[in-house]
Amino acid sequence: MMRIVEKIRQKNENYHTDPIPTITFLGDSVTHGCFEVIEGTKRTLEVVCDFEAVYHNQFKKILSMVFPFAPINIVNAGISGDTAQGGLQRLERDVLRFNPDLVVVCYGLNDSNKGKEYLNEYLEGLAGIFLELKKHDIEVIFLTPNMKNTYISPLIKSLPLIEMAKLNMESQINGTLDLYIDSAKELCQKEKVVVCDCYEKWKKLYHSGVDTTNLLSNFINHPNRPMHKLFAWSLFETIMF
Repeated sequence: MMRIVEKIRQKNENYHTDPIPTITFLGDSVTHGCFEVIEGTKRTLEVVCDFEAVYHNQFKKILSMVFPFAPINIVNAGISGDTAQGGLQRLERDVLRFNPDLVVVCYGLNDSNKGKEYLNEYLEGLAGIFLELKKHDIEVIFLTPNMKNTYISPLIKSLPLIEMAKLNMESQINGTLDLYIDSAKELCQKEKVVVCDCYEKWKKLYHSGVDTTNLLSNFINHPNRPMHKLFAWSLFETIMF
């Protein structure tokens, strides 16, 4: 059980005196709350955000069910299109100034689109984030992301979206994303960072014959709303058990 659980429990029991726990989520478009991607009126891509359905809001609801008297601050530090290096650069602005008790870090989707030759850049970004959080004695969880598309869905009609789907599919099926996530987990083991491995759960679904591409709201890289609950419950299990 992680320290954050004790802080939430204490707030639940002594809500007049104990401080409100703060959990920050640092990541890319999935953490941001992005779902469908559509072609805009000027043929630019527009993203549909749903901050009610995003996994950290679902996670908060689970905590509120178990600890009904404990208010919890959730800080959404996800930015669409972001990478681990981007997260490191904005760590002070978007994370540290909120003095969080726990930070959940989720990167790999956009990073892996750069190719295997940029793996070290990704790992250096993660290592920098972990180091800074440890300096401030902040608990950390590395949340592995979802799978990306493994084929081009016929439901994608827009040419820009088809090109985006091809880029993401390539990094998924040629093993680049696997390499990134495996390397990140090795880094976490070395740095003693807790891992919530949802990517492994997605892979097990895929190898069981599940059409995981159909579980993506944009059929490319954003999980649909029900699949955000997988992240939420997995995080709950990670901090509790």
